[in-house]
Amino acid sequence: MARLVVDAEDSHRSRLAMTGQELAARLLYRDALMLVIDKPAGIAVHRGPKGGENLENYFPALRFGLPRSPALVHRLDRDTSGCLVLGRHHKALEKLGLLFKQGKIAKTYWAIVDGNPAQDEGMIILPLGRLNPDRGWWMKADPSGLPSQTSWRVLRRSAGHAFLELVPLTGRTHQLRVHCAALGWPILGDAIYGHGGAMGLQLHARAITVPLYKNKDAVKVEAPLPKHMREALVAFG
Repeated sequence: MARLVVDAEDSHRSRLAMTGQELAARLLYRDALMLVIDKPAGIAVHRGPKGGENLENYFPALRFGLPRSPALVHRLDRDTSGCLVLGRHHKALEKLGLLFKQGKIAKTYWAIVDGNPAQDEGMIILPLGRLNPDRGWWMKADPSGLPSQTSWRVLRRSAGHAFLELVPLTGRTHQLRVHCAALGWPILGDAIYGHGGAMGLQLHARAITVPLYKNKDAVKVEAPLPKHMREALVAFG
């Protein structure tokens, strides 16, 4: 089992073409079943209905001797950076998919929010539903929606912002973004649920823990904080 940790800079190549070699340089973890890459912010994980730049275009560079390219097990939003899990073959995809479905994979996110929570930690319990049929994946707080829970704690504070650790206990679309916005502290740079801004979305999939093998410790992988979030933390002190 090989483990690689790379502090790859996120330079918001987001809307520019990247290469397979650049994606391979963002490899955080590799074994016979699974790859974990450090997804850059600003690029979609798969091709949408309108096409365009996406990470799947470069998965052939991640075969590492196997006959087929790896495939996505889950997804991150276009503007979210950090840990993204790929399955290396069909059986791996089945096993990882089941772990995600059963809620056995733990995910930790870091976010900079616009505003300051009154407490130092807490739990958000707020059902979520689709905003409307015309808005695709956009979500809203909805009492009749699907149950959604997020654990959070403050890591640092400044005058007008807070640096949070967010742990989603459910896996709803845009869950962290809607939950933070609903409590009055939207994630900085969120153009849908917050105020947008040139700094970009300040949301990072910091760590993922996968109980992949019986009789072995769970695999835990961490992604370094991307450049645009480090710059924001410095800017806000």
